[in-house]
Parts: sequence; structure tokens; C-alpha cells
Amino acid sequence: MTRILIADDHHVVRSGLRSVLEAQPGFEVVGEAANGQEAVEAALKVKPDVIVLDYAMPVRNGVEATREIRSRLPRTEVLIFTMHDSQDVIEDILAAGARGYLLKADANDHLITAVQALGRHEAYISGKLSANLLDTLLDRRKRGRRQILTPRERSVVQLIAEGNTNKSIGAMLGVSLKTIETHRAAAMRKLGLHTTADIVLYAVKNRMIEV
Repeated sequence: MTRILIADDHHVVRSGLRSVLEAQPGFEVVGEAANGQEAVEAALKVKPDVIVLDYAMPVRNGVEATREIRSRLPRTEVLIFTMHDSQDVIEDILAAGARGYLLKADANDHLITAVQALGRHEAYISGKLSANLLDTLLDRRKRGRRQILTPRERSVVQLIAEGNTNKSIGAMLGVSLKTIETHRAAAMRKLGLHTTADIVLYAVKNRMIEV
């Protein structure tokens, strides 16, 4: 029996996923979470085999949640389930320890297969994404990787765009105020941003938050 935790901030998405997964023989949904922090806490409590985790979660995004879950529950596999078709996001979540990536638009055709693969501790990225990612990695190896945000900088940008203060972000991520200020400054420098409003516009444009 593959034990599954569903983490998405939309109730209707969680309900739909639960219905599909529970109809599959050998699957058991053992919990739900509505934000990244709840996902971490629920995972530590129920210790699922697979977590279906939305990338753009409030409080703690999919990268932050994945990193902590995988560090504390190395046998739990994470399937990032998202609308974001981005090479940078894929690389970030793979670096955090997720071994599955599925676009919400592909759920009807690939969800069951993806969860089954992760239940066997096999990686799963849908065919189109896998090919695109390989092409991008090969191209960057030739040209040298362009300067992008680190996973932590990306998390800080998202949390700022959601309206959190530096102090509250530090408390969420378990780091000092000075560390958050450093990440914020580095991200703004890399992106050529100057104000909080610029950060919000960048996050919206790059689909890091939903409006």
C-alpha cells in the first residue's frame, strides 16, 4: 500500500486529487495540508511514502518544504504538482530532493503513473519536461549557467511578494533577520529590482504567486 499526503492551498484541488488517488487500488491518502508549513508538519506526523506537493504554496513554498521533508524523512518521495512549466523551478526542486515533477495540465494522463513510480523510489518527470530539461542542461553546460536566484533567494522573494516582513520571513525559515536581508539584497541585485513593489511585480510576472 502506497501512503500519500496531498498538499495544495486550494481545497477543490485537494478534493479532486483525493478522489482520483483513493480510487486507485494500492493507494491510501493519509493526510492533507493547505500550506508548506502544514505539509512539513503533516509529513513528520504521518510519514507518507509519497507527497503530492504544490510548488507555489503559501508560508513555505514547495522548494523549502521539500528540502526539510527530504532531510528529515529520506524515504518519503516528493512529487511537485504545479502549473509552473519552468526549467529554473525544475532544477530548484530537484536540487531540494524532489524526484518527481508533474504539470497540473498533465494530471489526467500522468498522475497515477507518477505516484506509482515514486512509490517504487523511481524518479518521474513527464516526457516533454524531461526532454526540455535535458536540452536546457546541455545548452547551459556549453554556455555556462546564467546568473539566477538560489532556491533560498527565490523563497525569500516569494514570501516578500506575499506581504511578509523580513522579520517574519526569518522566523518562518528559521534564520536570522540579517540573513534574510542578505538574501533579499542579493536577489534584488541579480534581478535589477529596487523596491518591494518591483519584487511583487517580478513574482507575479514569473508566476511565483497567484493574484
